[in-house]
Amino acid sequence: MQRSISVNHRLPQVKNKTIHIQKQSNHRFILNQFNKIGLLFSIFSALLIGFYYWIDPIKSRWYIFDPSQIHQLAQEAIELYPNSTSGVIHHIATTLQTQHSSRHITVDPFPLGAFSSESEHPDWLFNNAGGAMGSMYVLHASITEYLIIFGTSVGTEGHTGRHTADDYFHIIEGEQWIMKANSLKAEKYFKGSVNYLPRGEVRQYKMPEGCWALELAQGWIPPMMPFGFADGFFSTLDFITLWHTTRITGREMLRNLMVGKI
Repeated sequence: MQRSISVNHRLPQVKNKTIHIQKQSNHRFILNQFNKIGLLFSIFSALLIGFYYWIDPIKSRWYIFDPSQIHQLAQEAIELYPNSTSGVIHHIATTLQTQHSSRHITVDPFPLGAFSSESEHPDWLFNNAGGAMGSMYVLHASITEYLIIFGTSVGTEGHTGRHTADDYFHIIEGEQWIMKANSLKAEKYFKGSVNYLPRGEVRQYKMPEGCWALELAQGWIPPMMPFGFADGFFSTLDFITLWHTTRITGREMLRNLMVGKI
């Protein structure tokens, strides 16, 4: 009888020890899984960084636009159509189609040239980014470049964003004002001039009413997209515009990839 009671007293101790061992085993398993995930993440990050440092210096081999030639084209269009923004855009679009073919350049949004005051092309989009709002038309979009018409007839201002591409803002109508963080005076860019924003730098900018520009970006375009979508997701909630922006940009990037343009 005493022996039976002694055995029964030991049973809870054995069970507690078994449970403790199981908990330790579970903790080790979870820790091992985290270690594996951490190792895989480290390897992936190292490969990604190595790939970036290899590919970034050679990205310019996939550019098809020369900033100086784009600037000359903008000035040429302004000279031909000094009183018609639609005529300027028409000349730019048709010239680029001749130089680069329709494989890389979208349809001319103003086929009637100077006789148009409003485009009927459905690919015009509102763009909300960095607190500013304007209208844009995509002439070209690929992994390493985009070329768009961007502007506003009522005026806007905002944050340029800090991007992974160099940006060339060719003023084709009106004027643009910009400010650096350490500047007490605005820099003003007028019709026919170009505002260059180097990769990784940032400005405040203002486009008074009636300002339109031909904007060329060269670098890595996909990482710029969250900046372009953030206002739509967290401010305007204009998901229809977000959808059309994604559709048109994705369509042009895919179309260019299919003909070998990265």
